[in-house]
Amino acid sequence: MKIGILSDTHKQVKRAKETIDMLLDEGAEFLIHAGDIVEVEVLELLKNSSLKYVAVYGNNDAHLAKYHSKYNLVQEPHYFKLDNTKFKLMHLPYYLGSDSEVVIFGHTHEFSIEFTKNGTLYLNPGESCARNKPKSECIMLEITNKKFLVTYYAKKIKDLEFKYKKYSYDRIRND
Repeated sequence: MKIGILSDTHKQVKRAKETIDMLLDEGAEFLIHAGDIVEVEVLELLKNSSLKYVAVYGNNDAHLAKYHSKYNLVQEPHYFKLDNTKFKLMHLPYYLGSDSEVVIFGHTHEFSIEFTKNGTLYLNPGESCARNKPKSECIMLEITNKKFLVTYYAKKIKDLEFKYKKYSYDRIRND
């Protein structure tokens, strides 16, 4: 399963659309937004993608609570399962314990990836909004029975295409 992950879109709806469109073009089967959505138009982009998705409230998203029942918005930490894999989703990196196979967070606007000895994969897709640096970022996580395959995408504001870097980790199954 291929999961497109983005975060920190803030007021940059156009960049959010470019990010989501690229993830769809790359074969995403599910979308995750790790918070600081800010604009309801970004929720519309997720909803209209034709994919299932989940979006967690960020520290700049309180005003979106009135749309809670219209979109798949969740509070942090949010636990869910996809492709027989336990996920934990949050915006603020306050709940970073290894109680899930994949822990996704945003807020820092910095891409980060860490795979621990006990088999937990920590992911922060960076910022889609290009606020703190002049590039939009996101991640594609591909889950197989034996591996986590992560592709980090970044696109400088003036570039037409996303560039990427791939990471691969052997899963440690504790089933």
